[in-house]
Amino acid sequence: MRAIRFENAGNADVVKLVEEPIPQVRPHDLLIRVRAAGLNRADILQRQGFYGERPDFGDSVIPGLEIAGEVVDVGTATTGFRNGDRVMAIVGGGAHAEYARVDSRMAMAVPDRLDFAAAAAIPEVFVTAHEALIHLGKLTSGGWALIHAAAGGVGSAAVILAYALGAKTVFTASGQKRIERVTELGGTVGVDYRKHNFLDAALDATDHRGVDVAVDFIGGPYLDRNLRALAPGGRLIQVGTLQGGEGQLSLDLLLHNHLRVIGTVMKSRSFDEKLAMTNRFRERWLSAFETGQLAPLIDRVFPLAQAAEAHRYMEASGNLGKIVLAID
Repeated sequence: MRAIRFENAGNADVVKLVEEPIPQVRPHDLLIRVRAAGLNRADILQRQGFYGERPDFGDSVIPGLEIAGEVVDVGTATTGFRNGDRVMAIVGGGAHAEYARVDSRMAMAVPDRLDFAAAAAIPEVFVTAHEALIHLGKLTSGGWALIHAAAGGVGSAAVILAYALGAKTVFTASGQKRIERVTELGGTVGVDYRKHNFLDAALDATDHRGVDVAVDFIGGPYLDRNLRALAPGGRLIQVGTLQGGEGQLSLDLLLHNHLRVIGTVMKSRSFDEKLAMTNRFRERWLSAFETGQLAPLIDRVFPLAQAAEAHRYMEASGNLGKIVLAID
């Protein structure tokens, strides 16, 4: 089968299309003919050598964490699926290939109204957004959230979920066009982080009370302002550290406002944790995709052979929504 591999750690030039053996199906597995796969920041980090070859970070050195496709083989201990079923899922690596295996307990039926590209834009980002914003962040209807990188995959998913929940958002993005598009998704107050201070915007929007939850991917440079943007009892959910992991932390602020800082990341979680996260998302939101209440936001679809270009496009930070690889 055709698959993506990285020659070494490095820039997008190390992304190569190669021939790999089709994965062997284990008792609880489904073998999926992959039709589309999401591209995520974790794939960039893997290419750069951030994860090395650690086996606890997945069960395949082929990149890619989310798939949509058709079942072509079923493990002996698997129930509820059969050949030909359309499924989407988070996988432990291996998505950027013509075939991938997934534990059947992680698989979700693709809603009839969605094509494979749209389905591939759901699992990783919406599960992560739900986990950060609602499960860990405890955002409720009528609450306020501060969402950074809102034009990206997880950020835009978080805005969409907050709006569906009946909450309001202060969100950051670059450029008026992207702010307008995120506003159309349900964002309340947009901030161009290159021109304006998101802390001021968050306090102004909430009459200086602060937001209930902040979801951040940037890291150290935002830490102090994120905490100062929180209302008493607020939660900062740290999902990434795109600009570094070192920041200024005022323990007095943390103590006096009884704030919480919670870190979360998908790739290094155990299977049981990933399954619990998937089930929480499935139970709360999958039916909303089936009815059309929710829909993923796709920026561009690249063919698998142009995976290197897709990496470059993501690293340029110009996308608005998900980047997807189509695998024909």
